[in-house]
Amino acid sequence: MMHFYDTATLPVSRWRNGGGETREIVSFPPHAEPFGWRASIATIASSGDFSTFPEVDRVITLLEGDGVELHAAGRYVQPLQLNQPFRFAGEEAISAHLNGGESRDFNVMTRRGEFRSEVFTTAESQHSALGVCWIIAGVWRVGERQLTRGEGAWWEENSEPIIPVSHDALMLFAAISA
Repeated sequence: MMHFYDTATLPVSRWRNGGGETREIVSFPPHAEPFGWRASIATIASSGDFSTFPEVDRVITLLEGDGVELHAAGRYVQPLQLNQPFRFAGEEAISAHLNGGESRDFNVMTRRGEFRSEVFTTAESQHSALGVCWIIAGVWRVGERQLTRGEGAWWEENSEPIIPVSHDALMLFAAISA
């Protein structure tokens, strides 16, 4: 079953450190603690430390903004590129440094040993057993429903194909596997 969302209407949770906010798309399985996998849209409003999530693999993708650099405790500096997913371990001590104003990011977290994600940008039809998508540009179709920028879907069983309709269609797709 497909669950559709519009980023603008997702509930907003402020970060404890005041550095941003999260709009949760899905936490799966619903109401389970700890989650098996989770997807959200985050707004980073100021530079600062990320929360740690032991035994969780994370993928972050810059959707909007002047850019963000992730600093991993003296081990590396990773500039986030627009629409290019970056994977890191949730237990890493990561701090984000904004290159200008606030950024908006797509985040997928999977509990290591239970789930794994493959997150990528595509202009082609996609489907998977579990997953979530976010429309970057253009028009996409799922069954009779059309999706545009900032909208998306998540699913917990084999999805209907998500099909590009316009020539400028671009989507962020996360296939989740157990």
